[in-house]
Amino acid sequence: FQLQASGGGSVQAGGSLRLSCAASGFTLGGYYIGWFRQAPGKEREGVSCVSRSGGGTAYADSVKGRFTISRDDAKNTVYLQMNSLKPEDTAVYYCAADLYGLGCPLLRADGMDYWGKGTQVTVSS
Repeated sequence: FQLQASGGGSVQAGGSLRLSCAASGFTLGGYYIGWFRQAPGKEREGVSCVSRSGGGTAYADSVKGRFTISRDDAKNTVYLQMNSLKPEDTAVYYCAADLYGLGCPLLRADGMDYWGKGTQVTVSS
């Protein structure tokens, strides 16, 4: 099982990025998929989650109204559209898969089953 996050980069405040989470070796369709982030010196925090069907989503209060999670199971990929970026969004972003829905809906990292390598997002003021 392998997850790979991509799409990070450096942008100015107010800018946008779209992160992608691609899977290899398994089908994302059977999993809740979440995005988490970790800034230097801080704990990993949940950002967003999408249900297996794509009909259910969850967002951290800090990103509501700015970030949108979506999934394209035909492409075996989940996306995180990030708009109106702020310097406090700077972090390494990770995607993770949750088979039983024990962590993702609550944005709890300890409930996720599989993790990918992260992608760096840097927002300058």
